[in-house]
Amino acid sequence: MQRQPTPDLSPVVSDEIRRSTCYMCACRCGINVHMKAGRVAYIEGNRDHPVNKGVLCAKGSAGIMQHLSPARLRAPLKRVGPRGSGAFEEISWDEALDLAVSWLKPLRETAPEKLAFFTGRDQSQSLTGWWAQAYGTPNYAAHGGFCSVNMAAAGIYTMGGAFWEFGQPDWERTKLFMIFGVAEDHDSNPIKMGLGRLKARGARVIAVNPVRTGYNAVADDWLGITPGTDGLFILALVHELFKAGKIDLDYLIRYTNAPFLVNGEDGADKGLFLRDDTGVPMVLDRRTGQPAAWNAKGVQPDPAAEWQAHKTVLRLMAERYLSNDHAPEAVADRCGISAGKIRAVAAELARVAFEEQITLDQPWTDFRGQHHETMTGRPVSFHAMRGISAHSNGFQTCRALHMLQILLGSVEVPGGYRFKPPYPKPPEAHPKPHANVTPGKPLDGPHLGYPQGPEDLLINADNTAKRIDKAFTWENPLSAHGMMHMVISNAHAGDPYKIDTLFLYMANMAWNSSMNTSEVMRMLTDRDENGDYVIPHILYSDAYSSEMVAFADLILPDTTYLERHDCISLLDRPIGEPDSMNDAIRWPMVEPDRDVRGFQSVLLDLGARLGLPGMVKDDGRAKYADYADYIVNHQRRPGIGPLAGWRGDGTGSGRGAPNPAQLQHYIDNGGFYADHIPEGAQFYKPWNKAYQDWAVARGLFDKAAPYVFNLYVEPLRKFQLAAEGHGERQPPDHLRDRIKATLDPLPLWYPPFEETQVDPADYPLHALTQRPAAMYHSWGSQNAWLRQIHGVNPLFVPGKVWEQHKFSEGDWAYLTSANGTIKVPVARMDALNDHTVWTWNALGKRRGAWALSPDAPEAENGFLLNHLISELLPAKGDGLRWSNSDPVTGQAAWFDLRVRLEKAPRGGPSEPAHAAQASPVGLGPTTVAQQTKG
Repeated sequence: MQRQPTPDLSPVVSDEIRRSTCYMCACRCGINVHMKAGRVAYIEGNRDHPVNKGVLCAKGSAGIMQHLSPARLRAPLKRVGPRGSGAFEEISWDEALDLAVSWLKPLRETAPEKLAFFTGRDQSQSLTGWWAQAYGTPNYAAHGGFCSVNMAAAGIYTMGGAFWEFGQPDWERTKLFMIFGVAEDHDSNPIKMGLGRLKARGARVIAVNPVRTGYNAVADDWLGITPGTDGLFILALVHELFKAGKIDLDYLIRYTNAPFLVNGEDGADKGLFLRDDTGVPMVLDRRTGQPAAWNAKGVQPDPAAEWQAHKTVLRLMAERYLSNDHAPEAVADRCGISAGKIRAVAAELARVAFEEQITLDQPWTDFRGQHHETMTGRPVSFHAMRGISAHSNGFQTCRALHMLQILLGSVEVPGGYRFKPPYPKPPEAHPKPHANVTPGKPLDGPHLGYPQGPEDLLINADNTAKRIDKAFTWENPLSAHGMMHMVISNAHAGDPYKIDTLFLYMANMAWNSSMNTSEVMRMLTDRDENGDYVIPHILYSDAYSSEMVAFADLILPDTTYLERHDCISLLDRPIGEPDSMNDAIRWPMVEPDRDVRGFQSVLLDLGARLGLPGMVKDDGRAKYADYADYIVNHQRRPGIGPLAGWRGDGTGSGRGAPNPAQLQHYIDNGGFYADHIPEGAQFYKPWNKAYQDWAVARGLFDKAAPYVFNLYVEPLRKFQLAAEGHGERQPPDHLRDRIKATLDPLPLWYPPFEETQVDPADYPLHALTQRPAAMYHSWGSQNAWLRQIHGVNPLFVPGKVWEQHKFSEGDWAYLTSANGTIKVPVARMDALNDHTVWTWNALGKRRGAWALSPDAPEAENGFLLNHLISELLPAKGDGLRWSNSDPVTGQAAWFDLRVRLEKAPRGGPSEPAHAAQASPVGLGPTTVAQQTKG
């Protein structure tokens, strides 16, 4: 009898496994990197890691192709042709660093503000910010200004944390989960795992998004909302909850400023909290009928009080949100969601929150010293991302969503939304921004922070901006992440001043990370009347030959994430779980086979060559040999360094002296550290004495800092008062009305700015972009494996519009905004808001970039909506052009775009069809592969 061959069911795929941290998105999952004959063989998830527990997405698995990418830069490069041409010559590291120092040293000694140093999604902002502060320039920030600052700032000012990396739902106990504007590129593995757990136990998922993809496609209910109206919808839900009396009054009294009395008398204090002689906000004490400090012993606040001319926050909220302006019928048409559906969602939120509450038999003691035998939870949780953030009304929309979950009592309770250490932290616990420059000296403090009033703005006596991006000015006072999208256009215009050197790291500002992309490329190459470049020097670091590389004068080539040390630090953004304090590292799986260096080590080397304080010893020698040395030995304050684990003698957690063996401890533990929170401290973190003590012991803060959530954000009112004419610092007259209308201390909604400045009849459609699950940023779309998932990006058109234009499969269209016209392929999609078109972002490529062939599908058929979005709004009647940004934080309003659609001749290329750049790395091979022995 013929026998079938016996297959080898367990082939040897590696001879060693090294555990590290993924870098293919912001999840920072644990990975097992399989090595064979000293080379990377493949990557899988680490089952022991707290973030992903072994789950790994397409991006993470494809990290090997990122490591092997033909687009990797190979040596330092000096431009030899015109900017934008891509003509370079390879130079040595010494020559490259000497040239960089020759630009940077004279600036530091004379005008440090003429260096603008901005970074992309580098995940090392505690280092880069520290370096910029030591250099002395006020012009530093990372990508958050065009990504997430509305969410972060709204969350910090409201409740001490937000969505994204600040926390996550209580996946094990939530019974109703609502997501707003969540695409599948961020936090994908934890969300996928969480949704799986919810589905397994029958919990309900409601998705609010104009586009039904990814998470929205598996939701039990999909609400295809009209872009930019999420705030209207949320406030209608609030209206219904107030109307039905379904708010958690006990939670609001104990843990929020709902019972605070707001001054109602005309004058410079109107709208501020009524305070006692020591400055403590007051409530109306039910025992006496008189105001008393909110934190006085035994005080019993009346949450709906009105005393003389003063009303509580809760009463002001009820008066505003019970107005018929917020009724479902009043907002339904604008939202694209029926009044009946709005009522049904509000009723379901109330039912689950108050009829299915959770009680844990877990004693705890609050910050007032009151002992509680149980923990009560409202099993409703929310999650939101860029979809509601990237609008010019995004800050107030995010605030509205935070207010909604607070009204339900579903933050930091069982079944609700929970923070990850080191959050929550109130805005007062964060630094304020600084921008005072002294040549040859460090900046006077951290660049970024959370202003508490006009006194914290970074402006000169004449109201001009101290920062090149105009962050922390009257135009956008709370721009906590800076405004990266405004740097190049402001520098080109010399407004508020000219710069000498633009220093960028991993920020593809000549392509998919800029609004008005074609115009930005012109700005980068523009010359003045003397024939010199308007921006004299451009210094850039990246691992790959991106579109931005061609516009730089000097390239400092970075490694891939498998070839260097990295630090996922609590000083940057947290990872892990609400039940533990976590951080992690990356470490070299292999040594680079090119003449490249990790950017963080290069930055420290530059700092030493410049003699920056903290980076040199007393004798002038470099203090840190490289980034690994910095990670272990740097201390931000005594006993607090970049990593929390195994400090001092190896037993310290959070606090302790530097430990020379620290990195090895991380490597031995799988690349991460976890310190679990005791059970009695896991909930009610802002008010739980046990958690406060635990956090202080670990250096998350230096003393217990309990606080209440800010339903009413008093600093916003201070800016309104200034616009009303009170105070020493006054805004320009042309901004007064805008400040009064948008910086309201209670959440409100107003139409996105572009909608008020273009004719909806001319531009009847909304246009959006989102990143697919397989593409976190432009890195991914040059990845040999991920390109097989997404190689082109059509414009998805709703069925109603498709039929109106008589489109058929294979058609192309012209898409026009107030800023220009592009030509794109179109595809029909019926799971889409009727007035919205959209596409995947970051797939379209410029010819010659990323080592792709000139006729690559990403260049022929891929495109960017960025060409249609200006960094400035159309001119108003007064001739002024304002930033296309949120007026509170300055976040780029990517999703306010209005367009019209017209049929175009079939066939590519997509337009604008820019000429090919020369590639300093040439073209990649047809097949990307490696051979391993063994």
